[in-house]
Amino acid sequence: MTDDSHSTVLQISGAALRRGDRELWSGLDLTLAPGELIAVLGPSGSGKTTLLHAILGLERLSEGSITALGEPVRHRGNRRIGYLPQARPLSHETGMRGRDLVALGVDGHRFGLPIPRRRDRARVQHLIDAVGASEFADEPVGVLSGGEQQRLRVGQALADDPRLLLCDEPLTSLDLANQQDVVRLIDEHRRSGAGVLLVTHDINPVLDKVDRILYIANGRFTLGPPHEVLTSEVLSELYGASVFVLRAGGRLVVVGAPDAEESHHYHHEDPE
Repeated sequence: MTDDSHSTVLQISGAALRRGDRELWSGLDLTLAPGELIAVLGPSGSGKTTLLHAILGLERLSEGSITALGEPVRHRGNRRIGYLPQARPLSHETGMRGRDLVALGVDGHRFGLPIPRRRDRARVQHLIDAVGASEFADEPVGVLSGGEQQRLRVGQALADDPRLLLCDEPLTSLDLANQQDVVRLIDEHRRSGAGVLLVTHDINPVLDKVDRILYIANGRFTLGPPHEVLTSEVLSELYGASVFVLRAGGRLVVVGAPDAEESHHYHHEDPE
């Protein structure tokens, strides 16, 4: 695949990132194509969120380069990239309406109050309708449920119709129904031709949508299709310890990895 804005939305070459004497990862090469979804997995502290920050230009690489949407990533934020953060509840005292939260993403006005032009209002309403938030768009966001707030964040992230969407634990603390709704919205945008890089502790809700997995652990990584990455042999080599991927009730369960009880209960429908 050539490094071309029409054939790739993200190109990471020879990337390394260190924090003091600690190397989070190095030698990372990754190409993300339009319409592709790559899930980023690994234990806490392995550098998953840091990778997204580097793509956004908020973290400086120790080595290597990143090209996003045909342009080298600089040490600054890139508003042409959609970003969906973790589903952390907003304060009950937050008086901003749901539509105001979405409006922060329209025409690049992500910080400060949006300019209320007719074109902007129409775009905001389109996004609200698209994420199924019409019923609560005029309510204060502080009184909305976590799932409702996250729907609005999805609308904000998609405001500029980004060809590259970065998602950082977007399903955390959501119930199953809201997880499924958020995954559906992300997948619909992916199928429109956007590339998606999604950090998650729980592969379950997205596994049937994922093209490849980037698994980072112990300063090392592996990249490939889910059926190649989520194996006892591959994960044991990555962790340098015995890790078992077991079939149980038509699912794959990873046992023995650090943070397993928190972040490694993956499953996969048994094709048999």
